[in-house]
Amino acid sequence: MKKIKLPILFILMLVVSACSGPGGFKADHKYEIPPFEYTNQNGEKVSLDDLKGDVWLAQFVFTNCTTVCPPMMMNMAKIEEDLEKAGVEDYKIVSFSVDPKVDTPEKLQEYLELFNVKDENRWEMLTGYTLEEIAELAMKSFKTIVADIPDDDQVLHGTTFALVNQEGQVVKLYSGNEEVPFDQIEKDVKALIKEGA
Repeated sequence: MKKIKLPILFILMLVVSACSGPGGFKADHKYEIPPFEYTNQNGEKVSLDDLKGDVWLAQFVFTNCTTVCPPMMMNMAKIEEDLEKAGVEDYKIVSFSVDPKVDTPEKLQEYLELFNVKDENRWEMLTGYTLEEIAELAMKSFKTIVADIPDDDQVLHGTTFALVNQEGQVVKLYSGNEEVPFDQIEKDVKALIKEGA
């Protein structure tokens, strides 16, 4: 990936994140996710076809992240807890690593365990691709940025959560770090599951 100057990256990130205010941003049209097959925290292959038929929530994180990823993981774990309390079961949580060279399945499993999630089987912590591939997927389908930071072990990435329907299309984006609309996400997940039933 070509190195992009950091000020330009931060401007891009602000533009991208502006699409997801506290209430969530519903896309004018659904964003298609191209076919993929990656590796999860158990060393198993997970493809887009495997996820079709399920509603899922997606995020972009990495295990060495020193800023936004721990809060995002905690927020996603809270969403899972809220959905469990509401009796919602038919959904998945998909976390794409933005540091695939470092994030092995074993590291992703260890990272997941730090957050005491309710049901690890619901979570797909994915790796097994290049940074360039995940950056392209993030921008084209999830309207969020992923970019290398020169001479740093951190990776610049967006902090949105995405709601994906049963056909593998991104239908809504939310803030995943601060001012997370927990109630709205719960309502939207329930509504999408009901629509597909």
